[in-house]
Amino acid sequence: MASRSGHRARPIFFAWIFALSWAFSALALAAAPFAAYVMDARTGEEIYSRNADTPLNPASLTKMMTLYLAFQDIERGKISLDTLVTVTREAASQPPSKLGLRTGQRIALRYLIRAAAVKSANDCAAAIGIALEGSTEAFAARMTATARAMGMTHTTFRNANGLTLAGHLSSAHDMSILGRHVIYDFPQYYNLFSRRTADAGIATVRSTNRHFLDAYEGADGIKTGYTSAAGFNLVASAQRGNERIIATVFGGTSTADRNAKVAQLLDMGFAHARSNERLRPPTPAPVIEGQGAIVVAGDAGGAAKTVRVNGLVSVSLRPLARSTALAQVDSAVNTDVIASAVAAALEPTPPAAPDGPIGDVAAVVPEPRPADLAVADASPDTATDPTADPATDPNADPTVVADGLIDGSDEDPPVAGDGSTVVAATDPLPPSDATPAAPDLTLAADSPTPSVSGVQQLAATIDTAVPTGAIAPEARPDPAPAAAATGPLMLAASDTTAASAGPEVISRVSTSGGRIWGINVGRYNSRFEAEKALLRIALNESGILDGSLRKVMQKPGGYDADFMGLDRDTADLACRRLQARGTTCFMLGTEG
Repeated sequence: MASRSGHRARPIFFAWIFALSWAFSALALAAAPFAAYVMDARTGEEIYSRNADTPLNPASLTKMMTLYLAFQDIERGKISLDTLVTVTREAASQPPSKLGLRTGQRIALRYLIRAAAVKSANDCAAAIGIALEGSTEAFAARMTATARAMGMTHTTFRNANGLTLAGHLSSAHDMSILGRHVIYDFPQYYNLFSRRTADAGIATVRSTNRHFLDAYEGADGIKTGYTSAAGFNLVASAQRGNERIIATVFGGTSTADRNAKVAQLLDMGFAHARSNERLRPPTPAPVIEGQGAIVVAGDAGGAAKTVRVNGLVSVSLRPLARSTALAQVDSAVNTDVIASAVAAALEPTPPAAPDGPIGDVAAVVPEPRPADLAVADASPDTATDPTADPATDPNADPTVVADGLIDGSDEDPPVAGDGSTVVAATDPLPPSDATPAAPDLTLAADSPTPSVSGVQQLAATIDTAVPTGAIAPEARPDPAPAAAATGPLMLAASDTTAASAGPEVISRVSTSGGRIWGINVGRYNSRFEAEKALLRIALNESGILDGSLRKVMQKPGGYDADFMGLDRDTADLACRRLQARGTTCFMLGTEG
């Protein structure tokens, strides 16, 4: 009898333990501070704020920064979506929610990104951070430095997944800023945050935000977060027509409570947003390595340059006068010396050797952006054929197992995990057909051509710059033979030229010579935007684009921003550097 009563007591005991654990979780949620922020995403202007600058636990909202840095490194060629990442013991040991990685397992980066974005997998986020920077600590330092560069002044990161850790804090305002950067800095990857399901290689995972995405009109992201210390958090974005609103909530008491509050805040944002407001996207954050150092990639074979300042070029210094061989001409030289001096002045200045890359990453033109991450889902699962036979079709719709959360929430569970959705492995998704259109490589009609008038003007200037008595009349070149010369430079000297009051120094000669190449850095909606882009790129790439001609060409689809007057090698190098920085670029011109 005692044994039977003991067996009956065990279920009662565990029931009490379960009830107490939920009671403590409820108390923790009740104690989680509430904060909210609403932003007009097109302009970055505040619409509503409540405790928005209070440092709080961000939970899995942290993964937005983890993914942002992964996108940065993919863009600059440091890593690719097909890179096989070796899972460390630290990454594999992360608590749920998780994909179920094993120590020593090798898995493609694309699957880690999908699981971290869609399922909010802690093990995948940790694996991404260690793969990019070698350790969680180094990656967290880079995350914090990038946050500072974005203007996130109340944020400090300690890990890549957002699990509660002393000092790991952010605010509703800061997370809204980060969400805006994710939307506008990497639009080719943003559709990932609106997927209801995704193939993560070893499992098909479901979105932690699917309830809100299905319930709110125009919602397309971004990220959920939950821990007992943080409560239920969400950074949500929705677009209706020309208007896009970002709403952030910290400290919700449940998934339903959080979603309801976010829906109210988005409604408020759309009611106050101006549909005719011009889009003012944020300036992308610079690439920052651990310890807050900006990395400037260079050409092949060079070494990386580390600049310990944040931000892009903000001041254009006045250039110093360039020395010229013509200033060295005195009364003792003859016509051969003058010709040599002029030829030296007209010689195109070789581009300064840019700073080298990290290893040899930036020396190669980045591969086209992967298609399978760049296609938005038209339905909860457009990547697979729901009618296909799973036994014969590798792309058939896999079975999706329910998360099985006790409270029915769609985020990280309060106690033991959300029951990782693990099914049979499926083949990678096929490449998308949504490949960006090839750019128009036609040479601009008004490309710079060699200037004859410039050479003639130079000849006249030299004639006046050198005193008449410095060269004997019989030593002066005869105009007639000069006219028949076939060289690139013809000088017409005159015996009757009066002595100049002083030598005139020529600092630059306008001639394109063989520089018939150029580069296109994008098409813009207005001439002003194109000119602004040209100026910004010229300031940041002054070492290689010095001496080029900035041109805005009006086309039927907008305004092309071009740099002209380059030789082939310089144009090719400039494009590779710009593409490594994430700037669209292609060459203009033909072989001479």
